Amino acid sequence: MGLMDSLFGKSTQSSDFPWVALQNEAQIAELELESQTSLVVVFKHSTRCGISRSVLNRFERAYDHSLQGITFYYLDILAHRSISNALAERYEVWHESPQLLAIRNATVVSHSSHYDIEAANLQALIPTR
Repeated sequence: MGLMDSLFGKSTQSSDFPWVALQNEAQIAELELESQTSLVVVFKHSTRCGISRSVLNRFERAYDHSLQGITFYYLDILAHRSISNALAERYEVWHESPQLLAIRNATVVSHSSHYDIEAANLQALIPTR
């Protein structure tokens, strides 16, 4: 492991967190459909940014895994910048990194970036049945 890896972690997403990799624009339609029945969260991450790595790690550690009704998508913006741009255009949310988008019924109901990303804020957004 190199010096930068030891400081910021690996450059690729490989945690045990239940992420679904967002790797093509067709998945945007899929996540919109899924947002009709559950909260969909997209975490936009820059694998070259120490702040992004820090926020991602903090989010993964703080998330309450007992919460149900959330599907998590992970977007590596360096590998898939066109998807990030498509999300920004589709949802009219300015691109930032790191950035968290919470989507319900094909609409962004919450978004945050940098150190404003808090796992604890998701509980209030989970749809009740």
